[in-house]
Amino acid sequence: MKKKWFRIIALALTALLVTPLLADKHESSILDKVKKRGKLVCGVNGGLPGFGFLAEDGKWSGFDTDFGRAIAAAVLGNADKVEFVPLNAAERFTALQSGEIDVLIRNTTWTLGRDTELNTDFTPPTFYDGQGFMVPKSLNIKSLNQLDGASIGVTAGSTTELNLADTMRTLGVKYNEVTYEDIDTLYSSYDAGRVDAVTSDKSQLVARRKDLKNPDDHVILDITVSKEPLGPLTIHGDNKWNDVVSWVVYATFFAEEHNITQKNVKTFKTENPEINRFLGESGEIGKKLGLPKDWAKQIIISVGNYGEIFERNLTPIGLPRGVNKPWTEGGLLYSMPFR
Repeated sequence: MKKKWFRIIALALTALLVTPLLADKHESSILDKVKKRGKLVCGVNGGLPGFGFLAEDGKWSGFDTDFGRAIAAAVLGNADKVEFVPLNAAERFTALQSGEIDVLIRNTTWTLGRDTELNTDFTPPTFYDGQGFMVPKSLNIKSLNQLDGASIGVTAGSTTELNLADTMRTLGVKYNEVTYEDIDTLYSSYDAGRVDAVTSDKSQLVARRKDLKNPDDHVILDITVSKEPLGPLTIHGDNKWNDVVSWVVYATFFAEEHNITQKNVKTFKTENPEINRFLGESGEIGKKLGLPKDWAKQIIISVGNYGEIFERNLTPIGLPRGVNKPWTEGGLLYSMPFR
């Protein structure tokens, strides 16, 4: 009996000691910092048309930047309250780890190594991609075996380096790897003929081919050598913030599943209880996330549903929806239930 009471007292004392620590950690969530600051700081790619691009007039555009705006809309009620920080592949994780940025949305692949070694947590992928190769048409390349002895350009600090090495080793193809710190230098070097081929996510190849001197002189091979699930990252351990970013992503999926758009969201009426919870007409799902009641509605008002974000940014550069369609249409996008 004494042992039982001793254990109860010990647990009670532990709870008294731990609870304030947990409260402090809760209060120090990035969500609270963003609210207090009144601005979201989002790390993005500054030179990838369609995903993250800073124009000469200082305006940001792109699929990834729209997801940054979606987070700002959900948390702050204003999609414009976001600062975008352009980062190259090598420096992006350090920026997140150091607290320079609140969230990283920069065509970053979810891998086991990154999930376990970088002190970061992934959220649901926003774009399912795969690694490909672009070569000059004049080389008449049809297979990777024909790249034996070729020089291949790749971005430093990316998954494409390891994928390239694994693929070529498996095929027994010898090649010369040429790494570049940023994609602008990578593609300008390729365009100038300093490398024979370039490899990256197919979405990036499509986006950058149109900026080459003579786009029609280059072809993206009908070969995919990897799975590249791309999406936002948050710092490891801040579950409150990761939940917010994750459910912002799910909100864009859910809205498309139910045909809720920028045009109709303010007047959308339904007897569906889940949709009414989503729109903030009933329930307290916003409160559970530490967000306003109409947080999801603000996302759709500001940037639209997933399909609208895709059509605005990626369709114009020639990217098909492919597997990036709702599960109801045979795609991989699947929202968790809003209840």
